Amino acid sequence: MTERASPAVDLPSTTAIARRRLWLGIACGLLTSLIWGVQAVVSRQSVADGLTAADVTILRFAVASLLLLPLALRRMRPFPVGRLGWRRAAILTALAGAPYALVLVGGAAFAPALHASVIVPGLIPVMTVALAFAVLGERPGILRMIGLAFVLAGIAAFGSQALGGAALGASGAGERAWIGDLFFVANAVMWSVFGLLARRWGTDAIDVTIATCLLSLLVLPVFALTMPMRISEVVWSAIALQAVYQGALVGVGALFLYTKSVELLGAARATLFLPLNPVVTALAGAALLGEYPSLIEVAGMLLVIAGMSVALRAR
Repeated sequence: MTERASPAVDLPSTTAIARRRLWLGIACGLLTSLIWGVQAVVSRQSVADGLTAADVTILRFAVASLLLLPLALRRMRPFPVGRLGWRRAAILTALAGAPYALVLVGGAAFAPALHASVIVPGLIPVMTVALAFAVLGERPGILRMIGLAFVLAGIAAFGSQALGGAALGASGAGERAWIGDLFFVANAVMWSVFGLLARRWGTDAIDVTIATCLLSLLVLPVFALTMPMRISEVVWSAIALQAVYQGALVGVGALFLYTKSVELLGAARATLFLPLNPVVTALAGAALLGEYPSLIEVAGMLLVIAGMSVALRAR
């Protein structure tokens, strides 16, 4: 008479696997927030090193495309847009490719790193909700609206800091910080439209990243010919920092880690790490750039973090 396997035998292994997946997903999410949080500081450092927005954008997409090329050759049919098709790939590239990076790094020339890390991820859910309501008729719940109200209040605090200039604090916000803040608002709008279209078209995250990186190569010569460039005048260590961080870590590493966290935790849980970005930027900015947030900026950052946390958890 054969013995039946006890269900309890498989339980510990199943639980252990689930636990490992959970902790691996958390680790991927934390590393993604670390990379994205420090990105604002690295972009700000490029200004101090004498690099222009065009320099950094070209380095980022040249390196990322080189690293992604082997995967693109195996995965993307037709090359380099795959299942996206040329029209959709071109639209998404205009919103989240080289033009997006150019605007982001351009804003870093005017405003402190913390402004980018608070305004961009903070405004993205606000803009996304507004666009989803205007285009798709989706109505957000009360809890999400409360969270977004906190986000707007926090960003308003940053706006008052920028308009008030350096007299309000020692974060490095000067008289032209408001210009950088406007750049970051434009980034939030671009990314929100990108996210809305990507969701509507049912796109794959890896396909989108590969296509936007490779198609961005087509506009890099235009940037090089029409915009200021000082890459030949800058020390190699500064160039290597931007190439490795912006190209390899942000362009490829953060993509893989975020996609993996979504796979292991689900999309809703993966987004819960986004409020950590401003904290990482604030600590890295103080340690590496000497940009210490003022009391107004700390208050604004806390409001945005609280608002993002509430909005991301709400239905």
